[in-house]
Amino acid sequence: MSQTVILKVAMPCEGCVGAVKRVLGKMEGVESFDVDLKEQKVTVKGNVQPEAVLQTVSKTGKKTSFWGDKAETAEAAKA
Repeated sequence: MSQTVILKVAMPCEGCVGAVKRVLGKMEGVESFDVDLKEQKVTVKGNVQPEAVLQTVSKTGKKTSFWGDKAETAEAAKA
């Protein structure tokens, strides 16, 4: 079953975008993805589990969370 996962990823530069694209390109089940540096947004489409996509992108070392995630806003409030 195909679904769309939208993540917020801290990517300060083009190199970061490249790292995210590399890991998504190797991920099983991914049909397509879009990385928006300006919005710090990664959209992944395919036969994937949202949690697995989050874990995979997190492996790049970038701060990653689900787009509009409540935990992320709570974390920001703590900072």
